[in-house]
Order: sequence, then structure tokens, then C-alpha cells
Amino acid sequence: MRVGFYGSPARRRVLASAVLGAMAFALTACGGITSDDDGKKVVLTTFTVLADMARNVAGEHLRVESITKVGAEIHGYEPTPGDIKKAAKADLILDNGLNLEAWFSQFVADLEVPHAVVSEGVAPMDISEDAYRGKPNPHAWMSPVNAQIYVDNMVRAFTDLDPEHADAYRVNGDAYKTRLGAVRDDLVAAVNTLPAGQRALVTCEGAFSYLARDAGLTEKYIWPVNAEQQATPQQIGSTIDFVRQRGVPAVFCESTVSDAPMQRVVEASGARFGGVLYVDSLSEADGPVPTYLDLIRHDANTIATALAGVPR
Repeated sequence: MRVGFYGSPARRRVLASAVLGAMAFALTACGGITSDDDGKKVVLTTFTVLADMARNVAGEHLRVESITKVGAEIHGYEPTPGDIKKAAKADLILDNGLNLEAWFSQFVADLEVPHAVVSEGVAPMDISEDAYRGKPNPHAWMSPVNAQIYVDNMVRAFTDLDPEHADAYRVNGDAYKTRLGAVRDDLVAAVNTLPAGQRALVTCEGAFSYLARDAGLTEKYIWPVNAEQQATPQQIGSTIDFVRQRGVPAVFCESTVSDAPMQRVVEASGARFGGVLYVDSLSEADGPVPTYLDLIRHDANTIATALAGVPR
């Protein structure tokens, strides 16, 4: 895995140089910013989860696309000239913020395209371990409560972009927020069925802080942020000790990283591998999490089912 979360200054300068060159090509090739041939304005998001949220708010009035594809590991993503060309043609760009897309920030500021940060107004949770201590955890969308703030920001951004359909964006946003609230209630209800001692969420990356907070789960992870040198012996040892001491019945890993380190925890602790969780990417349409609401439901059901197993 690459450190895409906070790149070194030297690496950022190299990326910036490459991006600027690609931008020049892209802008020349596409002739500037235009809407799609169907007449709808184009909204570009940095990853698939945001794209799905945005489509629920936009309805039929905007065309929403994601830069990254299904299954992409968002932290270490490196944009291509094709991505930059797509960005130059967009009418609005949405990103998560909270330092998630450091790879994208190099050229967003230089594009003559409106830009909105959808996490604006979220109270960030800080990372508490290792070199990232004190930096904001960027995975705020993993809280359905925070996702309602994302929706409000999208409604405002879409209204500024396309005032003619402001009422539609507001109505769509309110309806989607109601569904988000229901998902959050289901998540809490599922966790509340667990014995108090089993309400612990052990994962590979620390991407579930907001979800754990919403659900009332104690969080433990092997590494805080996907990085080049992850799963050190100390990190694995600390996780094994936590699982043993708490009697945690099941542990989990995310879809975009290898579960090999967590399998070592399983072997040493006696816990079961509870399943794959989704964070940074949706699945294909015929997969387990084709939408954001499916993602939260899948993760909640996977966690609650595995933790409800017979304790060892």
C-alpha cells in the first residue's frame, strides 16, 4: 500500500509537475469546461461512495461520475491524465476533504471548476496512534449521522450550480436523509442486542471510528491509516492482546486491503474472522454493496452477526 494520505513534499512537487503538464494537454484536448451531450451539468466526485450519495440528491437533473473506479484503494490513488481531462470538463467537483484526497488537491486549485468539500461542518475525530496521531480521521462518511451533513452540503452545492432545480435537490436530500436516519437506527439496534463484553470492533485499518462511535462499539485496529509499511509486529501483538483480554469473538478486515495480518491475529487469539467490511469503495451493481446504504447495512449486519457468535 502507498502512503496516499499525507505524501512527502518532494513527492507532491513531482506530482504537481506531472499534473500541470497533463492538465495542459487535457485542457487543449477537450477545449475547456462543458456539460455532457445530454445537456445535464456534470458533477465529478473523487470516489464511488460520494458518487452514489450525490446521485440520490441530484436525481435526474445532474450527471454524476466518480474519478476512481469500483474497488479502488482511495488513500494511495494516483490520478491519470484521463482523470484530469475528466475533471477539466466537469461543472462541479466534490471531494471528501479531511486530508483524504491529497493526491487530488494538487490540480483542483488550478482548475476553473467550482469545488465543494462535502465533509464541511463535520466534527472530525482525531487519529490517536502512530505517526498520524492528532490528524483528522477522514472516514467521516462511515457515520450515517455525518452522511446527513454530506447531503446538506451537496444540496447547497447543487443549488448553486443549478438554481432552477433547487426545490428538487432539497426534496431529494430530505428523503435521502430520512433513509440515512433509518439505517443508523438499525445499526444501533443490531449492536444493542450484543452482550456488553462483545461490543468491540477490531479491524485492519482504523477506518471505522465514526461508525463505532455511532453504534457504541469499542474500536481497535492494527494500523491507523493504510501505509506502505503496515502491520508491524508491535501492531499485530497489540491487537492480539486486545482480542485475548476482551474475549472478542470475531475480527474483520476491509475489502481494499489484504486480510493476511488479521489472519495472524485470528491464529494467535482464537477469534474467528468475521468477514469483509467495505469503506472506501462500493461494489459492482451485482455485488454486495452497490450503494452507500447497502454498504452501511452490509457492514452493520456483518459486524453484529459475527460478534453475536458463541464466545470462545
